[in-house]
Amino acid sequence: MLRINNIKIRKEVTRNELFDIAIKKHHIKKEDILEWHIARKSIDARKKDDVHYTYAINLVVKNENQYPALEKIKKFEMPNIQTNSHLTSRPIIVGAGPAGLFSALILVQNNIQPIIIEQGQPIENRSQSVHTFLTKGKLNPHSNVQFGEGGAGTFSDGKLTSGIHSPFCQKVLEEFVYFGAPEQVLYLSKPHIGTDKLIHIIKNMRDYIISKGGTFLFNTKVIDFGIKNQQIVNLQTMSNHEEKTINSNHVILAIGHSARDTFEKLYHKGLQMEAKNFSIGVRIEHLQNWINEAQYGTLTKLQLPPAEYKLSYHAPNGRCCYTFCMCPGGVVMASSSEPHTIVTNGMSNFLRDGQNANSAILVNVTPKDFPLNSPLAGIYFQQDLEEKAFSLGGSHYFAPVQRVEDFLNHQKSKQIGKVIPTYQPGFTLSNLHDILPDFVADTLKQGIEFFDTKLKNFAHPDSILTGLETRSSSPIKIMRKQNFMSNIEGIYPCGEGAGYAGGIMSAAVDGIKCAISLLENN
Repeated sequence: MLRINNIKIRKEVTRNELFDIAIKKHHIKKEDILEWHIARKSIDARKKDDVHYTYAINLVVKNENQYPALEKIKKFEMPNIQTNSHLTSRPIIVGAGPAGLFSALILVQNNIQPIIIEQGQPIENRSQSVHTFLTKGKLNPHSNVQFGEGGAGTFSDGKLTSGIHSPFCQKVLEEFVYFGAPEQVLYLSKPHIGTDKLIHIIKNMRDYIISKGGTFLFNTKVIDFGIKNQQIVNLQTMSNHEEKTINSNHVILAIGHSARDTFEKLYHKGLQMEAKNFSIGVRIEHLQNWINEAQYGTLTKLQLPPAEYKLSYHAPNGRCCYTFCMCPGGVVMASSSEPHTIVTNGMSNFLRDGQNANSAILVNVTPKDFPLNSPLAGIYFQQDLEEKAFSLGGSHYFAPVQRVEDFLNHQKSKQIGKVIPTYQPGFTLSNLHDILPDFVADTLKQGIEFFDTKLKNFAHPDSILTGLETRSSSPIKIMRKQNFMSNIEGIYPCGEGAGYAGGIMSAAVDGIKCAISLLENN
């Protein structure tokens, strides 16, 4: 396969027009081409008077040697997996987020039928529970934005970007397309699916896994782990007030970063774990047209998607302030998973056609910041802040919000300006300094002022801050060996909750790796 890189497009073109431009540039005969597809599409907006698309396309031609100037590339192929046919029990996957679903996918594609245990609901019912919380403030602690089929990433922007460079990223993208994602996720530089499409894709994945012999147990919570001679032998579950024991020597723990009671149970059962760094902060909202103008300028005639940004700042105090999970045209989501807490996240649908843009602005925290010396200390640090946010918001799941101008001046907001908060079920005008640790508030203030020098209107007086964002990543890491197993034989800590991923893509890749390890090493 050959690749044509750096195809610059400054006007709207059809797919066929793009193809003609590319082959003309390199004098490639159309009759020599057996097949082709878009490999990459990105926006170059570094010069506001020359905003353009940059494409790369892949070609299969009759004789590659006649085009020596073009880059030769190899098509991704999954490695051969040496499946152990002597498994004495069906593997269990705890959690049906990206890590769990992709673990299950690899297993059924290799003729192993897992049992997937999920404390939350199937995606159809889960969506209704989330809607009830947003409109009525009634929280289902077992099925919400954090828990349920699809995991926390379902009610986000559905970003498929990642800092990892694994060949399995291509496998993840191809599977998403197979189950219903738009083909463009295969080639966009910053692909996303959107919550509205993810809901249908996840159901399609579930149906496929079931068709291959997998079993889903929804509304079923793992309450204990049976361990004998440092080996997992069974799980105890609870469903509809009924306890059951499920025997298995192979358990993939894809429990997500909010499964606090499960973390505590695993700790007391002897799994080795440690507190890890994570980040906390707030969500910031701007008008999307401010971000579009700041990023694209006003001269381009291209029909560009809603603009994104990614910013970072290193403070004199040694802290890092950065934007995270930016959601163009999205909303700030109520993401609590425990009673009497406020947690925020960002969400966008596929079209990203909302009036506001939002992003987390986060500051790093380390175990040295926690009042306790325990692997679970980060959890308690998060909980304390989330409960304070609940109280500051009025103790009825309204989030505390503050205009940026007021935050910078350390005063409670008394009115809303041009940016209307999108958080549901409601908001309370507040002073976020009342609940943020001083080092976080001070670093956020410096970061916002710095970001304003990089992105026009970032510190616009009417931009809105909503508190708090505490679940950017897991506060713990469950230790695992080179074969992906914990110190307890047969338990595979997996994905974001175990501390090995940070988003849909990396969690899915880690799920693939854990499933392959289970297949090859047991």
